[in-house]
Amino acid sequence: MSKVVTFNRTGGPEVLEIVDVQVPAPGAGEVQIRVHAIGLNRAEIMYRNGQYVIEPEFPARLGYEAAGVVEAVGEHVESVAKGDVVSVIPSFMFSEYGMYGELVNAPAHAVVKHPGNLSFEQAAASWMMYVTAYGALVEYGNLQADQNVIIRAASSSVGLAAIQIANMLGAKPIALTRTSEKRDLLLKAGAVAVIATAEQDMVAEINQATQGEGVHIVFDPVGGPDAAKLMQTMAPQGIYFQYGALDSRDMVVPVFEILGKHLTLRGYELFEITTDAEKMARAKSFVTEGLRSGKLKPVIDKTFTLDDIADAHRYMEANGQTGKIIVTVE
Repeated sequence: MSKVVTFNRTGGPEVLEIVDVQVPAPGAGEVQIRVHAIGLNRAEIMYRNGQYVIEPEFPARLGYEAAGVVEAVGEHVESVAKGDVVSVIPSFMFSEYGMYGELVNAPAHAVVKHPGNLSFEQAAASWMMYVTAYGALVEYGNLQADQNVIIRAASSSVGLAAIQIANMLGAKPIALTRTSEKRDLLLKAGAVAVIATAEQDMVAEINQATQGEGVHIVFDPVGGPDAAKLMQTMAPQGIYFQYGALDSRDMVVPVFEILGKHLTLRGYELFEITTDAEKMARAKSFVTEGLRSGKLKPVIDKTFTLDDIADAHRYMEANGQTGKIIVTVE
């Protein structure tokens, strides 16, 4: 029997239950993992609340990221073997698999052997954030050395990942955060400039940070009316990646900026990368090399145990973390 986290109705963290289940043997194309650490993601909060892209099917499982040791493999799995140390890349729906548990099955295409210099906690903290940032900045944005990139909500796990990737490429990451409270942290994380959007003139500060050159890529999970100000700061042929909606109000698009600078405004999500075999292979290679070299190093904010999964969700919903929230499994 194995402990797993389920829920039978949508709602707050209190709906999460830890139950004992008999985990079936892995089927064809599946890998069974003895989990040591789980990485929390905003999508899991939304799914639990009934606000995700799919509706929960009860009893519902959840969890995109985990790291552990391969316990068994199903037929036609050749990429990993029993005893391998692995982590899971989000590339499935919660209606198919859930990583919150002591023993879980995962699709083989989502399982990767992570570099040996990572702890289980670091490995569980890596793939969602780095592949999300990689897809926009590298796969689609083709970010180049010395180009300017705006990273909004920069103290989030994806924001910090984007700062590291920009530095890995020799680009210039400009971090946006609501207040100056996290300025020193973001500068230490590698931002060339930090702008507190609730305290400073965002357009003037960005123009000063880029010395009038403009921003080549905007990487934004917020949206809302302030998107128009960011577009004012963009360089010709710049690309604006919208990958979330933390501000659910409609974005205002300045038409003359779009026309005059030939800007691209693009919706983007992780699954564009993780459901495409060729793009996924490039992402794995890029992130693995960055992790192995130490140029990419996941930032962990706080760690909880599996028994405290509801508290971990409450902590994420408080929006105070800097980096990744991890749940350890004994």
